[in-house]
Parts: sequence; C-alpha cells; structure tokens
Amino acid sequence: MTITIERTDAAASARTEPTTPEPKPATGSFQTVQPHLEVTAPLGERYDEILTPEALAFLAKLHERFAHTRHELLAVRLQTRVDAANGRDPKFLPETEWIRNDRTWRVAGAGPGLEDRRVEITGPTDRKMAINALNSGAKVWLADHEDATSPTWANVVEGQLSLFDFLRGELEYTSPEGKEYRVTATETPTIVFRPRGWHLVEKHLKFHDRAGRAMHASGSLVDFGLYFFHNAKALIEGGRGPYFYLPKLESHREAKLWNDIFTFAEQEVGIPHGTIRATVLIETIQAAFQMEEILYELRDHCAGLNAGRWDYIFSIVKTFRSRGRRWVMPDRKSITMTVPFMRAYTELLVSTCHQRGAHAIGGMSAFIPNRRDPEVTERALAAVSADKRREAGDGFDGTWVAHPDLIPTARAEFDAVLGDRPNQVDRLREDVQVTAAQLLDIPSVGGEVTEAGVYDNISICIRYIESWLRGTGAAAIENLMEDAATAEISRSQVWQWLHDNTVTAEGTRIDQTSIVRIMAAAVADLPRFEGDRFDDAISVFRSVALEPEFPTFLTVGAYARFL
Repeated sequence: MTITIERTDAAASARTEPTTPEPKPATGSFQTVQPHLEVTAPLGERYDEILTPEALAFLAKLHERFAHTRHELLAVRLQTRVDAANGRDPKFLPETEWIRNDRTWRVAGAGPGLEDRRVEITGPTDRKMAINALNSGAKVWLADHEDATSPTWANVVEGQLSLFDFLRGELEYTSPEGKEYRVTATETPTIVFRPRGWHLVEKHLKFHDRAGRAMHASGSLVDFGLYFFHNAKALIEGGRGPYFYLPKLESHREAKLWNDIFTFAEQEVGIPHGTIRATVLIETIQAAFQMEEILYELRDHCAGLNAGRWDYIFSIVKTFRSRGRRWVMPDRKSITMTVPFMRAYTELLVSTCHQRGAHAIGGMSAFIPNRRDPEVTERALAAVSADKRREAGDGFDGTWVAHPDLIPTARAEFDAVLGDRPNQVDRLREDVQVTAAQLLDIPSVGGEVTEAGVYDNISICIRYIESWLRGTGAAAIENLMEDAATAEISRSQVWQWLHDNTVTAEGTRIDQTSIVRIMAAAVADLPRFEGDRFDDAISVFRSVALEPEFPTFLTVGAYARFL
C-alpha cells in the first residue's frame, strides 16, 4: 500500500488512495513539486494515529531543511575513514582550540526530571519492555530505537505507539499466554528517547524533494520527528520535557546539525527555545577528540555526555582495522574499562562534562542476572557492583543497566558516593590531563587472541544477528546482554584478525582455512529451532566479517536485504 502526503493541512486522510503530487509552475528549466513523505509499507492497527498527515508534513519539513546537510556530513565521515586508513590519526582540532580555551561558557544542563540520573535503564520500546522499564524504579528510561531495537516497520511504528499511549495514560499489554502488564509505579522514570544514528535510513518512508527526487527517509529524522511531534507538549505538561540521546556522532558539525534541528522543531510546535535536552553518546574515537566542541555546539540544548563503551571499542577497531598489528586487540573479554586507553577516555569525559556544567553518564556492563541460576546471578551482581563503584568513584553522575534486577546494585554504589545529592557535577576533576597519545594507546591493552575468543565472536555475532532478524534487538546470550554494538565488536575483530593473519595463543594463524574450521564448529553448536533465521544470519555474518570489504555497520546491509 502506498500513501502520499502532500500538504501540511489535515484535509487528506492517511488512508486515501495513492496520488501523484501536482507539479508546481516551471521555474526556469525545472519543475518543482511540494516536498512530501510517501509511506510505502502496509499500515497496521492504529498506525494512522502516528503517521498522521500533520506528522508526515512535519517530517517532510525536517527532511527539506536538513537532509542535504546529513548527506554532506556522511560524506565527511567517509573521507575521515579514508584518512585514518592512510595513517592520519584523530587529533584535538587546532581550529577549535578557542572553544576549549574559553572557560566561560556552560551548557544548559539538566531539564526538569533530569537532575538525578544515578541509574538509567535501557531497552526497546515494545509494549512489554516499555512497561517493565517504567515499573523498574530507575530514574531514567532510555527508550531505545537504536542499538537495542531491530528496526522492523512494526517495531518503528509500534514503539512510537507505546510511548504515545504511556503519555496519555493508556499503555497496557496482554501477552499471548494471557499475562497482563500495566504501569503501576507511582513514580515512573524520566524518558530519554534515542533515535537511530545518522547513517541509518527508514526504507518504508520515502522523501520526495522539490526536484521530484525520491530517497529513503532518514531514520534519525523519522524517529526524532514522530516522537517530538506527538509528545513534546504532553511531556512538558507532565513536568518533564522532550529529551533525547544522540548516538554515533563523529564530529561537532554533526552536533550542530542536531542543534539546528532542535531549534527548528521548537519553533514549529511553539515551545520555548532550549526546552529540548540532549545527552550525546561519546561512542566513536573521533568524537572523543571533540567532546568540548560537541558540548559547545549543543550548549543551549545539552544535558550531558554518556560513555558509550561498546560502540567506542567498535569504533577503534573499525578506524584502525587495516593499520597493522599495533592496532590489533585481544579477545573481546580482555578489553575492560580499566585498560589504559579506556581509562583515559572516561576520565576525559567526566572532566570535560563537569567543567561545562554537564552530566557525565556511565556505560552499560554487559553482565545480566539469571533468575534460574543463582551462581550466574551472583557473578553478574559482583561484576556490575565493581563496575558501578568505579564509575561513581571517578565522578560519573549516573550509569546504565540493561536489566531491572541490576538497579538496586547500581543504585547502592551511587548512593554511597552521592548520598542525598542528585549528582556530582560540582566535582570538576581538574586533576585530569589526557593526551592524544593516551587515547590512542591501544597496545597497552595487552592480552592475547585465542581460538576460544574467535569461536565466541563468531557464535555471539551469528546468534545476535539471528535474533535481530526476527525483530529482537537486545538479546541475552551466554548471560551477557548483546545488542548491535557488541555484535559489531565481535564481527569487526574477526575481520581484523583474519586480514592481519593474527596468530592465536595456541599458535594457529587466522586465515581462511582456520576461520572455516572454527566457524563450522560454531555453526554446528547453534541452538537451531523451527522458524529460526540462522541461515540468513550466517549469510550476513559472512558478508560483514569474511569479505575483503569492510561494511561500516553490519545493520545497514542486513536492513536493506531482510527487514
């Protein structure tokens, strides 16, 4: 079914027959059409409550004004990757040194409901997971349309419906087994919504520009636009506000684009400038060198930065994957938050945030409890406790968890440091002095590559992709919470080890012969079941880990082929 929305008024129905935009009068040698969004996928139940003519008109305005800049910045990313492959390291930018040297500016800081962020729970926005998060007792819920969500058309639209219904007191869910879920908490977490990154598209929506060219819509603009358009005023009326996590940024110019979008959106719906608050995930090595500039560009709308550890590790592997053995990392489990280059990254983030009045939010430990296995749970709680103790002691103002059962453990560590204070932004960490060399000190990781590490990466990645293809973007695998970021580390390490001909601790050279053998063992051990997507997952894995070319993100091709 194809639906075309041409006008900003509500006269057209979201269920009308397909129409073709009437060309505007010729201007010079060109004819122009009214920019519009076209829906190219079937409408499920209540989808028309989200994909209203007014909402689609708002999305069309966002694309008309900002899609070109998005494309330009994605081209800059490509050139940056080429430069890195040719030996040019990231650096603190000399042209923006004046921003770093000016000690007078500050960011907007926390909006209503964001003053205390000591424990944030992350997760997708399907109705069951949304209700669990809202009842969890966390201070903040990261409502995730990015790494923890498989962007099926149903997940994209129905996730918006979950948020829409909650903000109107109508969110409920009954499972196929008949179990009922309701929001029962007297105080629910503040919602911070994470849209997809700039690199992702929404293929079920097409944007037609004034020249009549059709292109896939931006996943970022679709996710942000629908959530903001439908809910900004309801959030404000509820004493909070439209708050966002911004993923995968690689430069301060990308932050400026978001700031321009926020300013435009506020004007469009008639709310005061600066109402929106954004927390930026520092999860690329490029962004680590531009933290102050990112804060500066977003200063009217910025609440803080987050240490997105898993994507950060992936970014380093991806950026330096072809630079030789100095950049080869050991088994994934050996890359902990206490290795020197990760310590430099987190210390710099806390110091940068607090000196500019921003919150510093810690990352997510991958360990999760198992209610059926007390020993697994005990190990998970101990690991999470140590992780959160380190973050609180370093000056972070809050942290992430992926499971409700981890909230008391994380809260206890932050309570021990914060007490009754909502945060520790006043702890400036002026003792921190981090250099470019420290951020790039990859050899300090130490450790080794083992055959077990290769097997684990292959197995985990295939199992995660299989889950993602079935529409589940956050999957518990071997008592760890895996999402797109952790799967990216796994497949990028396999690619790097293979193309570097790394020798394992057992003396095995990683080449096509050994990879085929190890992969065959991993595939033989897969937990197959009727209706699984393992064959497709294996195909995706081969294309993103074993081919000469390295796709920048595993989800891009998989989305185009399968979702």
